[in-house]
Amino acid sequence: MAKIIVTDKMAQDGIDYLKSKGFEVDTPFGISHEELLEVIGQYDALIVRSATKVKRDIIERGVNLKVVGRAGNGVDNIDLDACTQRGITVVNTPEGNTMAAAEMSVALIYSVFRNIPQAYHAAKNRDFRRNRFVGEELDGKIAGVIGLGKIGSIVAKKLLGAGMKVVGYDPYISDERVAQLGITRMETLDDLLKIADLITIHIPKTPESKNLIGERELAICKKGVRIVNVARGGMIDEKALYNAIVSGHVAGAALDVQEVEPNFNKKPEEQDYWNPLLDLDQVIFTPHLGASTKEANLNCSLGVAKNVEAVLNGEFVSAVNMPPISGDLNELKPYISLGEKLGAIYYQAEQERVNKIEVIYSGDLVEKPTKMITLGIIKGFLSVVSETQLNYVNAPLKLNEMGIDLVESKSSQLEKYTNLITVKFHRKSGILSVSGTVFAKDAIRIVDFFGYKLDFEPTNYVLAIQNKDVPGIIGKVGTLLGQNNINIAALQWGRKEKGNKAVSFVSVDSDVPDELINELRTVDGILKVSKLYF
Repeated sequence: MAKIIVTDKMAQDGIDYLKSKGFEVDTPFGISHEELLEVIGQYDALIVRSATKVKRDIIERGVNLKVVGRAGNGVDNIDLDACTQRGITVVNTPEGNTMAAAEMSVALIYSVFRNIPQAYHAAKNRDFRRNRFVGEELDGKIAGVIGLGKIGSIVAKKLLGAGMKVVGYDPYISDERVAQLGITRMETLDDLLKIADLITIHIPKTPESKNLIGERELAICKKGVRIVNVARGGMIDEKALYNAIVSGHVAGAALDVQEVEPNFNKKPEEQDYWNPLLDLDQVIFTPHLGASTKEANLNCSLGVAKNVEAVLNGEFVSAVNMPPISGDLNELKPYISLGEKLGAIYYQAEQERVNKIEVIYSGDLVEKPTKMITLGIIKGFLSVVSETQLNYVNAPLKLNEMGIDLVESKSSQLEKYTNLITVKFHRKSGILSVSGTVFAKDAIRIVDFFGYKLDFEPTNYVLAIQNKDVPGIIGKVGTLLGQNNINIAALQWGRKEKGNKAVSFVSVDSDVPDELINELRTVDGILKVSKLYF
């Protein structure tokens, strides 16, 4: 009988479900890290929420662990690399709190327009001067939704139902998907900010989205705009927001998340947290309640229980990291790796939306099972822009949600290579393609980059440079990198015709700072510089 330990409090339904299936379930909620280290070796499965930190030492002591389950979406408290190295499957419930977060957003939108919390607080203190809380109606106002994934899409639909005119900004969602939602696409964030009466954020927190809305962005917003954030803290510059509200440019804000959050378990008399925004009556604060509904708790609890059950029963399930695969995985590994790299190139080098991905297998690959390779291509493509953790099971679903078609074909006709994978990215302006091959058993090479012929080994850090085909460009690049202590490991270049354009792939030993990238872009003759991570 498999043993399961649940270390963070979750809805009893999931625990009861596992027990009904014959599993032995222990629930020492709040167990310390040291205590967990002592007992984890007894268990086949570990289920957590966000409090328990599943570090490498826990994984190493968990000699019988087969699965770690997260009742919720984020898995930043779990050492994924350690789990993968040990062959431990990590599962979560990314969709469990979708409706809860969407409804929380809409609730705060109504609240910030009608001053509901402020009026409630006044009434509780016997202040019934209703003229202090005159609000505005949603009907006819323009709602700007940033991020049109699962949650953003639901919010957009609900705001349409409230009579708002909804515009959305999401550079990765297809035009078809936007049309299905019945909203208007904004091509740039600035375009949205300039016209929105309401701004609501629904994107993942990444280095690029930190302080997404800062002093400059707030300045171009309409006077009287209201801002709601139930996504992640840190995407709004809180100091800039404070100043914009004090000046009267921003009418109000409703924040369920903050850049630095309080301890949610301390009693008021014990609390030492403060945020200057709390001083402003125009700001509504809630203590990260986005996923706090009975339904979300139930969905996450039952969802993670069923996923853990499936893994313990040897079934193939959607997992955060790569689950066990039947067949000769070792033979396919280099092709899967090549596929991920080919897929990951596009959005690191280009910005135009893709509406279809076409994958063509040639040569020996015609006889191989290519499904896992295609999944690797999709996973690589989406990993650059996805708001959730990706794996080989959920990648096709995410691609479908973005409205991007996938076509796979095979051709036995091949002259130069024994095997070749070609990935074509279809956009409004035309098609760009990349190709790669595997030499011997595992020597991966990129042989075509957007029409330029190469023979390049993708490494961790690569600069893709497009330049005029004139003498001296490579020398200038090498000099600048050398002056900044960036060592070049390998270099490949190619061109279509003499005197026109050329591309260079420069493999370097370390990451290149953005400041140096910008300096390279100013070099006479260089047309474009992109950083590629493989």
